[in-house]
Amino acid sequence: MKYDIIVVGSGPGGYVAAIRAAQLGRRVALVERAEAGGVCLNWGCIPTKALLKSAQVYAWCKAADHYGLTLDGEVRPDLERIVDRSRGVAETMSKGVAFLLRKNNIDLITGFGRLVAPGRLDVDGVVYEADHIVLATGARPREMPFMPIDGEHVLSSRHALELRRLPASMVVVGSGAIGSEFAWFYATLGVKVTLVEYLPRIMPLEDEEVSKTMERVFRKLRATVLTSTTVRSVVVGADGRCVVEVEGRKGVESLSAEVVLSAVGIKSNIEGIGLEELGIAVERDKVVVDPFYRTNVPGIYAIGDIVGGPALAHVASAEAVCCIEAICGLNPAPVDYSTIPSCIFTSPEVASVGMTEQQARERGIDVRVGRFPFTASGKATAAGDRDGFVKLLFDGEERLIGAHMVGAGVTEILAEPTLAKALGVTAHRLARIIHAHPTMNEGVMEAAEAAMGAAIHL
Repeated sequence: MKYDIIVVGSGPGGYVAAIRAAQLGRRVALVERAEAGGVCLNWGCIPTKALLKSAQVYAWCKAADHYGLTLDGEVRPDLERIVDRSRGVAETMSKGVAFLLRKNNIDLITGFGRLVAPGRLDVDGVVYEADHIVLATGARPREMPFMPIDGEHVLSSRHALELRRLPASMVVVGSGAIGSEFAWFYATLGVKVTLVEYLPRIMPLEDEEVSKTMERVFRKLRATVLTSTTVRSVVVGADGRCVVEVEGRKGVESLSAEVVLSAVGIKSNIEGIGLEELGIAVERDKVVVDPFYRTNVPGIYAIGDIVGGPALAHVASAEAVCCIEAICGLNPAPVDYSTIPSCIFTSPEVASVGMTEQQARERGIDVRVGRFPFTASGKATAAGDRDGFVKLLFDGEERLIGAHMVGAGVTEILAEPTLAKALGVTAHRLARIIHAHPTMNEGVMEAAEAAMGAAIHL
């Protein structure tokens, strides 16, 4: 069967590409070997947020007395029901994607897609043809040889989504978004968590002030944080406990835990899809593409986690739209990778866009910094969520070049500084935009005022 465009993979890159192509009048097929929506909707972004919400509600219940509320009886986490709710949320969202595909008359082909020639794709023995084939096959948890994943004692993020019993203790290896979110989730539910990070600070891609603040948050949860620490081996003993040998500031030592969660990054799903046979260029586990996601083989494109750039769902979606619009002759602007918002859904949340202060100073930029702590926020104080801050970075012309936030709901605030950075908004302009009171979002205005030396509430 012949199509205008075939998309391989139905995650946030793939299904968005298919729908945009259908909107532009193309005949489209989408190939998926598992559930519609890919890892993000089924085993990543969405179900983890459902888990985290349950933990947040549990934390609120434990703090009821602070708000003048008395709870009769004991509030306890029921992990089996928490996980069931999470799986139900994922199923709902997956059905929503399937509905969108039907609505846009996109053929959903179930199976594993493999390129056999330019314009030809084999799906479990059936060959389909298309003028353009877009690869959006995503990624999976990376497995390290010193920490083999068995799904029972050593877990990947997918396994951690489906635990039916709270372990007494857990070592989380890696403190990026995935590791930090799971560490917060399990620590909040009462698990003794040790968070291990190879680099000098947790959340190493974030601004240093963010990292320091979040390390304090984890310590308040009675989690142990080990930075500048290498995991040398993980061995499961005869008693079923994991012995984790690490080397850090104190030298070599052994940690003991019921389970270990490996959160050390992802591996691109590029094996067995025909890249080698067609001579498609790959470098360091990523398909090489141009600004419009064309590979070196005409008619073959790649987007999302299998190309260079941040492995984020919203980035894959942006790449999908750019790629499809370029295929259809709309002349889109390339994706601006300097303005990619990033979120970590711990409590407090972490949100950032643009350069960190260290990156800006290393580039010789005359940085002007504006900070506003939520301890000075009326809304944060009323809500009992005073942890965190807004930190804005401006260049010598007072244009916003970076924003870094820790606090309740800051992921919902992030769109404003993201837009401001994209438009080159100055500190003065941002400070003079009237922000509703009382809101957490006022912190953006206040931080801009602070950068100008005109802070009202500091």
